[in-house]
Amino acid sequence: MAKIDTRCVHAGYHPGRGESRQIPIVQSTTFKYETSDQMGRLFDLEDSGYFYTRLQNPTSDAVAARIADLEGGVGAVLTSSGQAANMFAVLNICRAGDHIVSANNIYGGTFNLFGVTLKSLGIDVTFVSHEATEAELDAAFRPETKLLFGETISNPGVEVLDIELFAKVAHRHGVPLVVDNTFATPVLCRPFEWGADIVTHSTTKYMDGHGVSVGGALVDSGNFPWTRYAEKFPGLTTPDASYHGLTYTERFGKAAFITKAVTHLMRDMGSTQSPQNAFYINLGLQTLHLRIRRHSESALQVARWLEKHPAVAWVHYSGLPGDRFHALQQKYLPEGCCGVMAFGLKGGRAFDNRFLDALKLITIETHVADCYTCVLHPASHTHRQLSDEQLRAAGVAPDLIRLSIGLEDPQDIIQDLSDALDAAR
Repeated sequence: MAKIDTRCVHAGYHPGRGESRQIPIVQSTTFKYETSDQMGRLFDLEDSGYFYTRLQNPTSDAVAARIADLEGGVGAVLTSSGQAANMFAVLNICRAGDHIVSANNIYGGTFNLFGVTLKSLGIDVTFVSHEATEAELDAAFRPETKLLFGETISNPGVEVLDIELFAKVAHRHGVPLVVDNTFATPVLCRPFEWGADIVTHSTTKYMDGHGVSVGGALVDSGNFPWTRYAEKFPGLTTPDASYHGLTYTERFGKAAFITKAVTHLMRDMGSTQSPQNAFYINLGLQTLHLRIRRHSESALQVARWLEKHPAVAWVHYSGLPGDRFHALQQKYLPEGCCGVMAFGLKGGRAFDNRFLDALKLITIETHVADCYTCVLHPASHTHRQLSDEQLRAAGVAPDLIRLSIGLEDPQDIIQDLSDALDAAR
């Protein structure tokens, strides 16, 4: 198998003679067939092909195939956002009355999706510490639990998940481990190699890398033995009345999960990524291996500078030898741990805001993980509706500042930080 740098450029699309070197944008809602039987066989899932872009599109499928290859999965589907990918990961196997277990330090939008929206649909959640012991994780499971969820590198706290431990516990209880691999990307970490079963991405972040395209991806390893726990996952292991009694595990084998996500959830919910956005994501994937390593190298330089500054109270970046997640970083992310870090200042919230306002090169944004260096104070911005106690319960320190290092010269970034800290005093 080719190295991952080569696969970033070539995987998923192999043009023949006279065909487009770049993945073409097939900007069409629908596709033509010559006979009624041809169309009917597509709707019965007896033939593969394209009939409506809400379900599948050649551009999106080629990009999804590239992401699946990079992660080492059997298949993937692009979604309209990372939130949609996480929603699909749950709804593809859960129904009202079911339960999931999740690390508590996950992205705020996902925390709300699990803790509020899915709860309102009858799917309960238990949040556990991302640093929970094996016994503490075991205690969170119920007979109706259907999956365990975590993020390789958490957003915004940038803690590293012990994927192997979470996979061990999930499998002991007969459920898959779902890992959001957005910040790490498959260049730095491939969760399937550590026991994860399903991976999600907000492709809006490093995979795009330029802040131009919102999207997500759901990737299936093909490794989870659904039929061994058939009673837990009837949506995959019993006949689907909406497809004439087809059983996904019987018809599609290792690709049962991802096929159901496309033919059932995408059909019914329509969280489709447009071909144009998929094209943009592909351009980002072609340079992902170059950019993510540069992001990581620059971030380490900035983190080292921050931890020595007298106005800085603490820095969380697992690439630092003194960070409490450094051992896990060395295990799971030895080539680097992305460009995102978290730190706190000594002057309180008023000082934090003066510091943010004084930045010139670095911009205040809700976005993260692209070519521009940007900053966010969750307690003042994305999580401002939460009390300090609620922030801590969600794994977000009230003084946490999230800094995403872009592709500028790291010395220019450091200079801007230095000038802003001086001006805030």
